[in-house]
Amino acid sequence: MELRVLRYYLAVARKENITAAANELHITQPTLSKQLMDLENELGKKLFIRGKRKITLTDEGLFLKKRAEEIVDLADKTENDFHSDDKDVIGDVYIGAGETDSMRYIAKTIKDLRQNYPNIRFHLYSGNAEDIMEKLDKGLIDFGLFVGSADFKKYDYLKLPTTDKWGLLIRKDNSLANQKNINPKNLIGLPIMCSKQVLIQNELSGYLGYSIEKLNIIGTYNLIYNASIMVEEGIGCAISIDRLINTSGNSNLCFLPFEPKISAELIVAWKKYQIFSKASEKFLETLQKKLINDD
Repeated sequence: MELRVLRYYLAVARKENITAAANELHITQPTLSKQLMDLENELGKKLFIRGKRKITLTDEGLFLKKRAEEIVDLADKTENDFHSDDKDVIGDVYIGAGETDSMRYIAKTIKDLRQNYPNIRFHLYSGNAEDIMEKLDKGLIDFGLFVGSADFKKYDYLKLPTTDKWGLLIRKDNSLANQKNINPKNLIGLPIMCSKQVLIQNELSGYLGYSIEKLNIIGTYNLIYNASIMVEEGIGCAISIDRLINTSGNSNLCFLPFEPKISAELIVAWKKYQIFSKASEKFLETLQKKLINDD
């Protein structure tokens, strides 16, 4: 399975049309069709359902698309790393991050770094902890910013000097909105949306003082923006981190912190024994110096 053929395959999957993909790739339609047939024969699986005007990926085709994207991304990342210049550092840094306002700390680190190395480029990926760990393990990103606890045995990491605060995102017309904070008793009976990460890691167990199963969990989310729309539409409230959703001005929402307070640490992690590109090395050096200076 050649990298060139995988790029062909992704073009067809994106265009949903062999002729359009061939035009984009600057090859003939018969040549592209043969490459796809050879790929199907090599894998022993049907990848496309060919219609009159468009093609549709089979389940096997969708699986290959995901794997092909990862392979091509990693190949491009590796090639870019080798093009890095030792004298004038040129290269790419790939960072995955969970939702947190503390991403500002990373942004300030990037700003400091680019003052000395303006040719370094940054590529950001947002996702939950599971998504970020998967990309770290596959080498698709260099660093991951994690919110809260996780299993970091296979990673090296640094703790940021900031924490995030957990609480409840609710509508301003909710009867609880005039309170300064939320206590465990307030949560009983409320329709609640909760991040999958919180449920898996049981972040709430110590705070509640009772089984999390007593909560009325009506749904889960992995990123808060869509959950905030559900809250705004009156479907329920959401357990969230502060400062992710704008609750000022004309917003219909407000955030109430938990009492007793629940804080989440911020961790920047990377694979153990990682061989960094020059650009990634400079990012880590700059982050370490910033942490020392901020102490």
